[in-house]
Amino acid sequence: MTTLLVCQPEDTSHITPEGHPERPERLIAIKQALSANRFSQLRRETSQSADLSLAALVHGPGVLRQIQAARPAEGIARIDADTWVSPGSLDASATALGAGMRALAAVALGEADNAFCAIRPPGHHAEVDRPMGFCLLNTVAIMARLAQQMYGAERIAIVDFDVHHGNGTQNIFKNDKDIAYLSSHEMPLFPGTGALNETGVGNIFNAPLLAGTDGEAMREAYRDRLLPALSNFAPDFIFISAGFDAHHRDPLANLNWVDNDFAWVTGKIMDIAEQNCANRIVSLLEGGYDLKGLAGGVTSHVAMLQDGTLKPGG
Repeated sequence: MTTLLVCQPEDTSHITPEGHPERPERLIAIKQALSANRFSQLRRETSQSADLSLAALVHGPGVLRQIQAARPAEGIARIDADTWVSPGSLDASATALGAGMRALAAVALGEADNAFCAIRPPGHHAEVDRPMGFCLLNTVAIMARLAQQMYGAERIAIVDFDVHHGNGTQNIFKNDKDIAYLSSHEMPLFPGTGALNETGVGNIFNAPLLAGTDGEAMREAYRDRLLPALSNFAPDFIFISAGFDAHHRDPLANLNWVDNDFAWVTGKIMDIAEQNCANRIVSLLEGGYDLKGLAGGVTSHVAMLQDGTLKPGG
């Protein structure tokens, strides 16, 4: 496998309050973890800024206006109870989009089999008409539309293993039969969506997990519900909303995944990508707020993307 790692050039342009879990140190921890010798074969690139007008592919015009209006000249300002904006937040959003676009191009054009984008702020809670839940723009949703418009993808799947349901991604695509959204997440938990009966037009597949769920119960949910749905959908491109807050160390949730659980689910997605879409996978960082748990989960995820094998004990 040829795996591309795309990182943002700045770790600190999007500032949140002291003690906020979505903080610049997240990307620093990931970059340190992926500097290990086992990742010496990764292709590494730094993202460029993308045009924020691309947000119009999935968002109403009020979203960018709301962010721009809230953005302070200095310091930080609140958009909602959890979501903050600073003078450099839109710069960070632009390089997050740029990372996704570079990864999409590399995989779509055969320069890499798959790619991982280490980016912030996250995006999967941002709905058609509002930023929320730490998220400003829904990067993975924008990438899905670009895959259709720029590279001719017809059936796109987005697999989301963040511990929080991606209400924004579901909201954007719930009426689009050509884009499948598949999510495992703790429930009940923020944002309160993601029930089994939320099925869109037959393109939404949710697997809610009870607090305390461990890796074996997660595997059962994927084997019974999400993996068959993904295989039956037969996507020609797969995106991953890669959140690592299902890790047992994470402070914002109550699932008990360990590092190898992220490798396992990644490998199963790769199996379906091999069968249906010539391995084409682009993974974008979402959550994960304990730095050690985040680093461990990302290490296992990227190692699987790179090597295609689960380390002993998995």
